[in-house]
Amino acid sequence: MIFSDTKTFVTGDRVERRLAAILVADVAGYSRLMHTSEEATHARVTALLTNTVLPAISGHGGRVIKSTGDGFLAEFPSAVDAVRAAMQFQGGVYKLAIPDAPDERILFRVGIHIGDIIVGTQDIFGDGVNIAARLEGIAEPGGICLSSSVFDQVHGKIGIEFADLGARDLKNIARPIRAYAVVPDGSSATTPNGGVMPAPLSAPRFSIVVLPFVNIGDDPEQEYFVDGVIESLTTDLSRIYGSFVIARNTAFAFKGKSPDVRQIGRELNVRYVLEGSVQRNGNRLRINVQLIDAETGNHLWAERFDKPLADFFDMQDEIVSRLANALDAQLIEAEARRAGRSPHPDAMDLYFQGRAYWNKGMTPEYLTQAMDFFERALALDAGHVDAMVGWATVVASIAGSFASDDRAAQLAAAETTLTKVLSMAPRHAWAHLTLGAVQMFTNRAAQGIGECERALTLDHNLADAHACIGMGKYFAGRAEETEAHILEALRLSPRDVHAYRWMQFVGIAKAQLGADIEAVSWLRRSIEANRNFPLAHFHLAEALALLGQLDEARAAAKAGLALQPDFTLRRYRMNALSDNPAYLAGRARSAEGMRLAGVPEG
Repeated sequence: MIFSDTKTFVTGDRVERRLAAILVADVAGYSRLMHTSEEATHARVTALLTNTVLPAISGHGGRVIKSTGDGFLAEFPSAVDAVRAAMQFQGGVYKLAIPDAPDERILFRVGIHIGDIIVGTQDIFGDGVNIAARLEGIAEPGGICLSSSVFDQVHGKIGIEFADLGARDLKNIARPIRAYAVVPDGSSATTPNGGVMPAPLSAPRFSIVVLPFVNIGDDPEQEYFVDGVIESLTTDLSRIYGSFVIARNTAFAFKGKSPDVRQIGRELNVRYVLEGSVQRNGNRLRINVQLIDAETGNHLWAERFDKPLADFFDMQDEIVSRLANALDAQLIEAEARRAGRSPHPDAMDLYFQGRAYWNKGMTPEYLTQAMDFFERALALDAGHVDAMVGWATVVASIAGSFASDDRAAQLAAAETTLTKVLSMAPRHAWAHLTLGAVQMFTNRAAQGIGECERALTLDHNLADAHACIGMGKYFAGRAEETEAHILEALRLSPRDVHAYRWMQFVGIAKAQLGADIEAVSWLRRSIEANRNFPLAHFHLAEALALLGQLDEARAAAKAGLALQPDFTLRRYRMNALSDNPAYLAGRARSAEGMRLAGVPEG
């Protein structure tokens, strides 16, 4: 919701400007509600604005600048007053919504920012207004989202807690904005007028608190290490696009306590809790972690790290990277399961389901399912950057794995989409990574490696970027360098859902170097990690055939064709991904091995 449609007020030759607290609110799911019951929805929204919202705004010194039917723009002289007004009317609106069925509830999203505004005759303008509108867009239904400039003014002055959402790339806003969400204190929060505002109806998606790990032992150095892991992990999880991570200071309030995780979920309004313990046993350090559903108390995932003692800082970095990568995949799977139960999935629900299918493997079936969910998400929200990146990733993967005859057009479409994403969200690490892959698939390996390196500067845990660099090296005729990059990716995320692709990269690189025995070893590891990747079977068939093991080679080719029946040598030969001589020579050798293994000419 961007407000910019009336004339600017000019005093003489001077444009009038002033600093103000700007509040933007919008009804969540307004189009769906209007489609279901147009007149009733209009009447209910009008009653809420008249009886609940406007009195709270005027009572705290604010004024409504304009109404948009499903929302409004308001101005306050004070950030504290703006937040207090929002707390008051959000609490009132929530109470009125409780008796309604979940899909019939009318709830507002609110964004608040302090900015220098241009004053019009009947409107206000400026970047500050646009930022408030974008903050409203990332707030949850019933929630309030603040910029850091507002947080700095209200923190410690209002009896409420805030969750640090990290730096966010907001649509059409040039720089990342650090955002905060209002979190109820306990199961309810007190409004400025003494009323009670219950906790929001549902915790934000991808929301998690990392509790202090239990230190089993009395070694103070180990205690510092444990606290460092939690602090770094909290920071790194907040870099996951779309995540909602409770700030470290709030999480550390639970140190030394053993509260019920469901109570923590209600108090902090999060869906997931990560807890764990650290124990030193001689020269080894053992860390156990559990991811828990805060609504049910059910354990969703558990992991153990058992490592020899080394430099504590190196160990901390490695453990945090492994946890962040594993949690990213586990949280996506959990959110996809929730979304699958939703009777009215929104764009984010559909995005999570698309990511879950993408994580399963690269069979035509899974890729089609992932594409379908991403396209459905974009049909609901054409500017959903994560769904745009997901769509481009699937398109590039189909083209890059020789599953299409329209490869050039597909890769061009993916690049156009990714370029658009990066114009809106320039710090989107996954978008940089996918753009790098597209460039590698279009004979621009050096440029693609550079994009992957940019992705790593934005998210140093992005193991897939290390692997993609390894892929780019054999496109560039430097296959001897590929293995080191894959080993680094596996160090950061040894059980990654995409590790099967990385292992295949090494297998192809080894085959390019004529090291067929090593190629077979890596390609078999790839297939063991995920049997649903056709290209790994075809390259295994090639390497086995070149070693003279024709029966096993034919069996591997048959397994690949069962997954991708339309794969042919004609398509493989026609779609070289680089013009590097070493790459082309290795590719010719690869095609000969596939021919010997019985891959059809087509």
